[in-house]
Amino acid sequence: MSNKTKYSILTALVLIASYGVNNYLDTQEKVETVTNGATVKTNTNQYFLPTSTTGQIVHHSGYSLSYSEPHEQAEWVAYELKKSHLSNAEYKRPYFEVDNAVKTGAAHWRNYKNSGYDRGHLCPAGDRKYSKEAHDETFLTSNISPQNHDFNAGIWNRLEQKTRYWASKYDGVFVVSGGVLENGLKTIGEEEVSIPNQFYKVLIDNNNGNTKVIAFLLPHIESDQPLYKFVTSVDHIERLTGIDFFSELDDAIEDKLEASSSYKGWSF
Repeated sequence: MSNKTKYSILTALVLIASYGVNNYLDTQEKVETVTNGATVKTNTNQYFLPTSTTGQIVHHSGYSLSYSEPHEQAEWVAYELKKSHLSNAEYKRPYFEVDNAVKTGAAHWRNYKNSGYDRGHLCPAGDRKYSKEAHDETFLTSNISPQNHDFNAGIWNRLEQKTRYWASKYDGVFVVSGGVLENGLKTIGEEEVSIPNQFYKVLIDNNNGNTKVIAFLLPHIESDQPLYKFVTSVDHIERLTGIDFFSELDDAIEDKLEASSSYKGWSF
């Protein structure tokens, strides 16, 4: 065997070994990211996390989510919005990134390109301005859902602003947001990301011993109607989604709060 042949074989073996090491490290990094996502963070309020119909809950620093692989988005995103979280800080808008903490693989942002739909935040960046890390974390693809631009910039944005108003007024609220995921929805992209026909937002204020809840169900169209027109009961959203909200509350309190579609006590 010539020296040239030996050198070629040696080079090939080095390349193969290098590829194997890099592949192993990438796999280990993926495992560590998924494991970290399964770990509850100190800022996550476990008490009010809804149940997961998918069995895939991911905890980030500023919010938690339950990912639906069939619909390639979160069935819910949940977080506590404290008064101290509210900030006027202006951070540079980052690029969207795939959430590697989703074990089954989160949808890629390219699914939204030229789709005609916005990458609609479920946990808005405006709610996580208390740090750049928390703000940028909202640009993970597990935190977005296809939304019509007029809806995203219109009534959905109005509801986000009202949520911040209540967080300030009531010294914090716990927020759960998502699209109603069901069979037969239209999709976008190669990964067939579902386009919800309705979006919901459920809030609970449990700060002063007088617990109150409010739930909104919005058709996926822009509307100039006042927000209180879209108030519904938590029970109704549970029937639509199969999700159990606030199961850790005392049963008597939970049943009463979740059956009500009143917005009494919430300042509009």
